[in-house]
Amino acid sequence: MPKRRHERRISREREREQNRSNVSFEFRTDKQREAQQVYLDNDIILLVGPAGTGKTFLAMVFAIQDILQRHRSKIILTRPTVEAGESLGFLPGDFNEKVAPYMTPMYDCYHTLCPGMTLKNKILEQAFEVAPLAFCRGRTFNNSVCILDEAQNATRAQLKLFLTRFGTNSKIIITGDPQQTDIGVDSGLNNILTRLHGLAGVGVVRFTDMDIVRHPLIAAVLKRLEE
Repeated sequence: MPKRRHERRISREREREQNRSNVSFEFRTDKQREAQQVYLDNDIILLVGPAGTGKTFLAMVFAIQDILQRHRSKIILTRPTVEAGESLGFLPGDFNEKVAPYMTPMYDCYHTLCPGMTLKNKILEQAFEVAPLAFCRGRTFNNSVCILDEAQNATRAQLKLFLTRFGTNSKIIITGDPQQTDIGVDSGLNNILTRLHGLAGVGVVRFTDMDIVRHPLIAAVLKRLEE
């Protein structure tokens, strides 16, 4: 093979590898950029703050990047199965169909980040695993990024259970808004924020109203509703 043709082939392969190992994302606030460094420096990461600050989105960014760059092989997704103020009643279908409504926000983030891909993509189709908290006891997640979303709706016992599931070469990301719980005083998020404060290997990023990127009115609405 002529040298120039060989070099072009190597260049195309490198370009494909670079495209494969990245997602389309641009940090919109300094706090979001800080979150990435906190993720790189710690094994347990807590992203806490008001709605619209990109907590779930960032968790998915970090997890997908790890998979595509082959640092880890699994993305464990879980959320407390708690409805926001109204009951949907019995949900028909198999296991995946029952939990799908609770996981939709995370899948929305995935499709935004990877618009040209689907969960059938050869790299990612085997990476995602839905693991409701009710079925986590006794499990160990190795070589994984474990995401617990909407943690303000998890009890102290559930958070303790989740925090003790991760194994070799794994990271845990917990997201939540302590001010937006649907389970009242049973919420365990503030408890673990206090108890894990200052522990080596645990990083906390606290977003504020100034970091809201979803819509400029959200910050004003939250401020009025909290008065």
